[in-house]
Amino acid sequence: MAMPKEGYFEVRFESIGGLGAHAGAFVLGSAAVYKMGYNAVAFSSYGSEKKGTPVRSFIRLSAGDYPIRNGAPVEQPDVVVFFHAALLTMPVTIAGIKADAVLIYNAPKDAPLPPLLEKLPKTVRVFRLDALQIAIDEKSRPNAVLLGALSSIVPFLEKKALLDTLTEEFAGKHPEAVASNTRAFDRGGKEYEELKGIGKAAATDLPIVRSAPVWGWKTAPLGGMLPTPGNMAWNNMATSRTGFMPVFKKDDCIHCGVCDLVCPDMCIVWESEGAGPKPKKTRLVGIDYRYCKGCMRCVESCPTGAMVKEPETPGLGDKLRVKLFPEFVK
Repeated sequence: MAMPKEGYFEVRFESIGGLGAHAGAFVLGSAAVYKMGYNAVAFSSYGSEKKGTPVRSFIRLSAGDYPIRNGAPVEQPDVVVFFHAALLTMPVTIAGIKADAVLIYNAPKDAPLPPLLEKLPKTVRVFRLDALQIAIDEKSRPNAVLLGALSSIVPFLEKKALLDTLTEEFAGKHPEAVASNTRAFDRGGKEYEELKGIGKAAATDLPIVRSAPVWGWKTAPLGGMLPTPGNMAWNNMATSRTGFMPVFKKDDCIHCGVCDLVCPDMCIVWESEGAGPKPKKTRLVGIDYRYCKGCMRCVESCPTGAMVKEPETPGLGDKLRVKLFPEFVK
């Protein structure tokens, strides 16, 4: 890969709030402009509350003598970086990827391959590294790890320029994070693995999927109508967790209900015993991880330690899940 003399080199970060994609995009854009001599724009798209919700960050680069006159989101990326592997269940996240692109995603080595990767063009290069575990080990964040990997996989994104910019970003307000970020960045540049034979689709660019339909006078929805009304039973907050989850220890529980009082998503599951309008007793039986975003309020509030914070390994949520709506949701 090389910076084109004309046109753009475009990068898209697919993430959720809290993993540092927005800050990482700013570091990459700043390093490109101030230390590599390129032109760059970097911006993000997210809702009213960034943490725990989908975040897309866009970085557009060009040669120093080629101006950037496009401020639209990146639709046909040369590189896509996934800060959370769960986002690889959503086809829109790989939309528009070029046939000769690079895809980097955050997942442990023993994690099963996301089936969506098979829909990639067979010429796309796929890289995997356990950015979250490295970040935990080094007391850093996944963005530092993934920037380190990006600088090694795409050589014209100079490693020293990126690391120096990352250091400058934190040296003022958080000087204690500089050494941790440096170690995480260096490990990210060394500990990734390239996966071969992943994409199965033809070697052509994937089609673009825009985030909103193009409406005209014939296609606009009726005013004052909700064509797709929400339903809490079909909601899924699993992708909002940033590597940790609350785990219920049944033997330590006194069924006081404090966790249920503080849970903002009502994902605590109870079971009543005895027939009639007044059950003999009500007991906490577990957590429905489909609706848990990992805020850890239950862990902080539990008086007996029956709710504990643990790293979320692949498949653990499905294994421990107790269904809140067993009759509606699989």
